[in-house]
Amino acid sequence: MTSESGVLVLYVEDDERLARLTASYLQSHGVRVAVVANGLEAVPEALRVRPDVVLLDLMLPGIDGLEVCRRLRARLDTPIIMVTAHGDEPDRVVGLEGGADDYIVKPFSSRELLARIRAQARRARGRVGPSVQAIVVGELRIEPQAMQVTLRGRVLGLTTYEFALLRSLADRAGQVLTREQLMDLVKGSAEEAFDRSIDVHISHLRQKLGDDPRSPRLLKTVRGVGYMLASI
Repeated sequence: MTSESGVLVLYVEDDERLARLTASYLQSHGVRVAVVANGLEAVPEALRVRPDVVLLDLMLPGIDGLEVCRRLRARLDTPIIMVTAHGDEPDRVVGLEGGADDYIVKPFSSRELLARIRAQARRARGRVGPSVQAIVVGELRIEPQAMQVTLRGRVLGLTTYEFALLRSLADRAGQVLTREQLMDLVKGSAEEAFDRSIDVHISHLRQKLGDDPRSPRLLKTVRGVGYMLASI
């Protein structure tokens, strides 16, 4: 698939009416949609159809969306957009910590949902910016076209949002970026809604980079300002 019109979404939603209306809207804009109504069916279906984006409701029969998200993330790097009726920050953080790339709250705008799906699909296909040249910062190597990051030759398993966040920092290695700047650079997802999510993703990146959170060597916190990828 080479165009956004080829995007395939797996929609995991037990509200039949909402699923039908949302799928109809997305399909009218060229997005193909496969729907499952039970959490237990989500992972097998995702492995079968290999969607570009998973749209995942939080409250599901069988197993809940958070558990589905964890199981999906253990098997696939597919972008996951969590959908829930709960809009409080703790719920959003839990969704992101469970491995979701983005977050949208019911009732949502169909146009906004479509924009988020397209943004995640573009990012997953490597179209997060104009450059396709490898970015090298010390022992860290980022391949934008392949969406691959290696550290000392070891491939890191990053979500699409983590990849975009790390790339934004690597493009400006040695420069301190505020949360607001990072949210603008990695625009098109729920992270623009609240600052705390940047901290969650930075924490995940540090874990995957093997960076000591108490004394990070690569991803440094500049207290009261933001974050910086050390140019070492």
